[in-house]
Amino acid sequence: MSAPISNVRPDPDLVLVDIADYVLKYEIQSGLAYETARNCLIDTLGCGLEALEYPACRKLLGPIVPGTTVPHGAKVPGTQFQLDPVQAAFNIGAMIRWLDFNDTWLAAEWGHPSDNLGGILATADWLSRTAVAAGKPPLLMRDVLTGMIKAHEIQGCIALENSFNKVGLDHVVLVKVASTAVVAQMLGLSREEVINAVSLAWVDGQSLRTYRHAPNTGSRKSWAAGDATSRAVRLALIARTGEMGYPSVLTAKTWGFYDVLFKGQPFRFQRPYGSYVMENVLFKISFPAEFHAQTAVECAMELHARLQAAGKSADDIAKITIRTHEACIRIIDKKGPLANPADRDHCIQYMVAVPTLFGRLTAADYEDAVARDPRIDALRDKIACVEDPAYTRDYHDPDKRSIANALTVEFKDGTRLDEIVCEYPIGHKRRRAEGIPLLETKFRTNLARMFPARQQERILLASLDQKRLEAMPVHEYVDLYVI
Repeated sequence: MSAPISNVRPDPDLVLVDIADYVLKYEIQSGLAYETARNCLIDTLGCGLEALEYPACRKLLGPIVPGTTVPHGAKVPGTQFQLDPVQAAFNIGAMIRWLDFNDTWLAAEWGHPSDNLGGILATADWLSRTAVAAGKPPLLMRDVLTGMIKAHEIQGCIALENSFNKVGLDHVVLVKVASTAVVAQMLGLSREEVINAVSLAWVDGQSLRTYRHAPNTGSRKSWAAGDATSRAVRLALIARTGEMGYPSVLTAKTWGFYDVLFKGQPFRFQRPYGSYVMENVLFKISFPAEFHAQTAVECAMELHARLQAAGKSADDIAKITIRTHEACIRIIDKKGPLANPADRDHCIQYMVAVPTLFGRLTAADYEDAVARDPRIDALRDKIACVEDPAYTRDYHDPDKRSIANALTVEFKDGTRLDEIVCEYPIGHKRRRAEGIPLLETKFRTNLARMFPARQQERILLASLDQKRLEAMPVHEYVDLYVI
């Protein structure tokens, strides 16, 4: 006879408790974290503004029912939409992720922690407008920056030692979990309610990585994070009603996350939650390219210059070898036809071929008008990746976190160029002094796509001064971006 299954409700899993206690109790003391969060905010919003130039992105935006406007709802930057916080989170999340140009975190699991801004900003804006309408104080942009730091930390610390991609799950599961926790805190949920909300995020169905990999790579990868952060807002709101949670959602035998989706392995943690992730986050500054290729693109830009100086062209090239790290090979080493822009910006051969040929790599270079140039595929066929174990070790080293690539070019006449090496991309913490001025230039460029000069000046005045930004009511800051 089998033993009866205990129906005693267990204490919440420690992972849930640690997340809840962190968002509710931990006080961010790091000035560097707040300064980096401000840079992250403007860069992320700028990426969203650039995405609005693309019809494939714009068609997904707006209310579910056309014409719907929500009084005191959240506004979507760069548009005229004012929506409920769930739909606004999807809109903002889809915009900022569309071009694969926002920040990045690389570890056992990779991802883009600023994806969480969709839920954080939508919720903060809605709460701020609602408070003002009721005669209460609004939320401040410092609250948004604090939420960003904590969402970055939750997503990034779980990612350090736990690979979701190796079990076929997409990294946006961590966006959903992190956004749920932070939004729950912003909504004023109790400790028990925050734990319930986070458990709902883990018990949810999780996205497969199918849309990121051959032969199915497609545009869902551009709105998946918007979907995740939007779902997070919905789950936090559900928990606010008093809806129950599932305390052993991770550890329950047979039915828990670990057994069902993580091959029975519990999560491992390298460090407690603090502000480490925001302080060390990677910015995409120069190129809208999957981050494992950023240094390869820098090398390809130098290669283009060397070819011109030597009086040679891509027609003279017999072979390009990319010495790289294991994650790069697993994610973006791709042969064969590329079906769409989402396919192309996850192919390192494409991202090296374009700058080698043209001395540039922009978001427009992934579109059909450029991709149909036969020289690109001809050069792609000459490019091969090989793993350097030392690069793979340095990629995982917490003191280095390099994303190294090196290009060697062999010509048809038997000669070759000296290897071009780049270990740390311009957006790396080790290159902050060099990178931040360029990040601000990128932001100015993106503002100029959308707004007249006077409006650009108002946004810059509010955005580039740390104290001014932190003291600003959220709704007033968001209103600066309304067309």
